[in-house]
Amino acid sequence: MANDRAESAGPDLMRGVPDKSLADGDMLVGHVGDASVLLLRAGDEFFATGATCTHYGAPLADGVVIGDTVRCPWHHARFDLRTGEARCAPALAPIACWEVKRRDETVYVTRKREVTDRASRAPGRVLTHRAPDSVVIVGAGAAGNAAAEMLRRLGYDGRITMIGAEPGVPYDRPNLSKDYLAGDAPEEWIPLRPREFYDDHAITLLSGVKANRIDPGPRRLTLDYGPPVVFDRLLLATGADPVRLDVPGSDRAHVHYLRSLADCRAIIAAAARARRAVVIGASFIGLEVAASLRKRGLEVHVVGRGVHPLQRVLGPELGATIQALHESQGVVFHLGATVTAIGEDTVTLESGAAIPAEFVVIGIGVRPNVALAEHAALAMDRGVAVSEYLETSVPGIFAAGDIARWPDPHTGERIRVEHWVVAERQGQVAARNMLASREGSDRERFNALPFFWSKHYDMSVRYVGHAERWDEVAIDGDLTRGDATVTYRAGGKTRAIATVGRDRASLRAEAAMEQSVLVAPDALVPA
Repeated sequence: MANDRAESAGPDLMRGVPDKSLADGDMLVGHVGDASVLLLRAGDEFFATGATCTHYGAPLADGVVIGDTVRCPWHHARFDLRTGEARCAPALAPIACWEVKRRDETVYVTRKREVTDRASRAPGRVLTHRAPDSVVIVGAGAAGNAAAEMLRRLGYDGRITMIGAEPGVPYDRPNLSKDYLAGDAPEEWIPLRPREFYDDHAITLLSGVKANRIDPGPRRLTLDYGPPVVFDRLLLATGADPVRLDVPGSDRAHVHYLRSLADCRAIIAAAARARRAVVIGASFIGLEVAASLRKRGLEVHVVGRGVHPLQRVLGPELGATIQALHESQGVVFHLGATVTAIGEDTVTLESGAAIPAEFVVIGIGVRPNVALAEHAALAMDRGVAVSEYLETSVPGIFAAGDIARWPDPHTGERIRVEHWVVAERQGQVAARNMLASREGSDRERFNALPFFWSKHYDMSVRYVGHAERWDEVAIDGDLTRGDATVTYRAGGKTRAIATVGRDRASLRAEAAMEQSVLVAPDALVPA
């Protein structure tokens, strides 16, 4: 979605710039011909790359340089400064790179280098043992798609079969509740890759097919139609299903859930012929749906059980700020409330109040889809239990994404996280470990910090870490002005950090927490 071609802006980097104009970590946007180019300094080295992230086109100059990578300010993708490789999801494609020469205290950007999707393997990654003949991936969402792509990027040339229960190609699920539902994202943004990509990379994509049973002994997967599929390695990335509301009328035709692209299109169709909607659940999905429907001009009511929306995840202060923002945009909240029935044109609350509703969207949470794993007798732990290498209790079978509960080195606990970026990063690590030797040093622990983002009108919240509970919330800045850092601590240790309007602070907090550094609030101010 990014494009490095732009109107000539900044200095002509082919003519050179003084080397002293960039300190360590500094970035400068210039141009080479009609291409927008980012010149960066890391230590005593200079690099030149494409100026925008290949995920959603964020300006990388607003990000940070950490080691030999540049990190995207919006969704925390990482790119290798030497090769352009997309090292860390959600970006899957590399950025362009240019040659840099330094002469007479001047830095010049010269010719563009060839960069391909098949990035160079890191040192030591070359397989020294027999690779599996075939890899099967159940699930064509974030984790499954990222794993399939990473297998090819690592040079694996065996059979890859990806099985997805939904029709079509893997798509950008987070956008369903945001710009796509609001009508601001074009249709071509939704597929992660065109169908031709999978054909060109010899990835067999079985769409609209459900896996019914795993036979671990003979390493065979039974599908709802067609012959069984055999595997040497198996990745389970079956995702999660919406929690269903069990009240009278919840099965009516005008009641919707949002999980799939088909769900989103059904809500868009309903919004086109309605004036009023009720969203049940003041969750991230619920509030993003509310914002999108307001963008379409609908009257929107939100029903939630808590005192403030999102309080359990973000705390009362940030939750109240987000509530006030929605109210300023016309959303009406019914909090501390429970739905008892859904009628033909109303939603009835326990208090007896009836809210007019031409259609209803329910967003009260999801449950991991673990039936396949349970039937295969894999070890369970409120999800599928995996090791630090994302391998299940059965050797050769891995799990990633919404279903996986793993030992998190940052909290010292086993956690399960339902976030897109986490799922993609787990898919990538699982791919590496499916190709690694069973006991070899080439195995990779999954130790990435969880990260997610949520968008509400013009406010975006970035969240790094994982805090299921905390005993201290420290706020630096002013939430009401959209310029703040919220730090969640337990036992004096930083567990998570949420930022509003401080993208660089979020990136630096992530980097610091990765190094197990305690982050003080005064260190998290915008650069």
